[in-house]
Amino acid sequence: MKRTKKKKPISAEAIAQMADQGKDISRFFTGHMMMVPVHVVNVDFTTEMLEELDHEAAGLNISRQAVIKTLVREGLDRRLPRRTRGVARPRGSQA
Repeated sequence: MKRTKKKKPISAEAIAQMADQGKDISRFFTGHMMMVPVHVVNVDFTTEMLEELDHEAAGLNISRQAVIKTLVREGLDRRLPRRTRGVARPRGSQA
């Protein structure tokens, strides 16, 4: 069987140096490895809701945050057709 070498990932410092030299670095930021930007938000919950979330998280052996993300994703999936996902529109507007 033929062995193939795995490419070593390039460091952020090396990419920065390439950018400083005016080289095209877009290949490092496109494709399937690109991360979706994450925004931090604050949400207020009642003590009872937090207790329920913590109970669910403990039962699933995951974090409270993971439970919240999962429940929000499930709720959005039920309410929004897949073709409109990711598009912010006011309620009642036409596609």
